[in-house]
Amino acid sequence: MRKLLLIIGFLALAIGLLWIGQGTGTINWPQSSFMIGQIQWAGYGAALAALGLILIWQSKR
Repeated sequence: MRKLLLIIGFLALAIGLLWIGQGTGTINWPQSSFMIGQIQWAGYGAALAALGLILIWQSKR
C-alpha cells in the first residue's frame, strides 16, 4: 500500500507541476494544449501538487 501511495503521489505531483507550468505559460508543451496561458489551470495544478505531496508524506509514515 505504501508503494502505491508513493507512486500515485509522485504522479500527482508531476502532473500538478506540469499544469502549473502550462497555466502560467512557462511550459508550452504540447503546442495545441488548451491549458496554456489559462491561469485557473495553475490553481488546479497547485491543488493537485499539494495532494501529491500529502500522499508522498503519508506513504513515508
